Amino acid sequence: MKEVVAGVDIGGTNTVFGLVDKSGNVLAQGELITTDYPDIKDFVTALVSSIRKLAGGNAEVNLSGIGVGAPNANYHKGTIELAPNLAWKGIVPLGALIKEQIDTPVIVTNDAKAAAMGEMIFGGAKGMKDFIVLTLGTGLGSGIVINGQVVYGHTGFAGELGHSTIVPGGRICGCGRHGCYETYASASGLARTALFMLSEKKDPSPLRDIPPSGLTSRKVAEAALGNDKIALEAIDYTAEKIAHGIINAITFSSPEAVFLFGGLAQAGDLILEPVRKYVEKGVMPIFRGTCKILLSGISLSNAAILGSAALVWNELIDRIR
Repeated sequence: MKEVVAGVDIGGTNTVFGLVDKSGNVLAQGELITTDYPDIKDFVTALVSSIRKLAGGNAEVNLSGIGVGAPNANYHKGTIELAPNLAWKGIVPLGALIKEQIDTPVIVTNDAKAAAMGEMIFGGAKGMKDFIVLTLGTGLGSGIVINGQVVYGHTGFAGELGHSTIVPGGRICGCGRHGCYETYASASGLARTALFMLSEKKDPSPLRDIPPSGLTSRKVAEAALGNDKIALEAIDYTAEKIAHGIINAITFSSPEAVFLFGGLAQAGDLILEPVRKYVEKGVMPIFRGTCKILLSGISLSNAAILGSAALVWNELIDRIR
């Protein structure tokens, strides 16, 4: 009988889940609408029921655990704490609630840390002991691995690089502070930069035909591929800010690699090459050439499920061998 684990990714709108074997194959998957369940207990009942159906539909698999990636999740406690984009307020004992309904190990952490574990077990970081994953989406998440272990820190929330200050007194962040890394080095940060440049510069640009609310990082990247001056300058500025944060991270943890993942990373070499250039230019001489800047080795379509599943596989792998 094949051992599988369930990987679950809880988002503000949707929750995706799937059964994953130890080779990283997603054998079956499903989805729930997170907002359909304002009561966390109803959500957990629906989630566990859906996972049971997936596993029960295949008589040749044995469910060996459930890994959950969620916003503001605490690995130490198995809780979701004060998540602004979820209907469940306060401190939610998610791990305990799941285990009340199904007798299997449950591991809970935030989505960026799950992404780092997924990169190590199934992606480009196989064999690496020291690396960082930056998830460049609406915000910027980060998972830091040192000596083969994800860094959680005393509180369980260590590694929030997205809320380190990159520009003192800079852009307002959703957290209420100013100048956070994610307000510049993210998909939404690129869009904000492009909007600012459109207001400050006179150059013609196809981006001027897009309403501000519809201007996305993808549209900026498409314009840059068409050699649009403003789009190219916006991407270069964003790449420089991404590099600033990476330079700081290299200085404190000396990783073998930094992986870029998420919507903004889909721009490929358009963002990757200038980031590499600025990192090599700005890092201390002792660190030059020591850290690779790479795109994630995990397919975006299955990344959330694989990352969450990797949480469990990381703890099971020695036993299974």
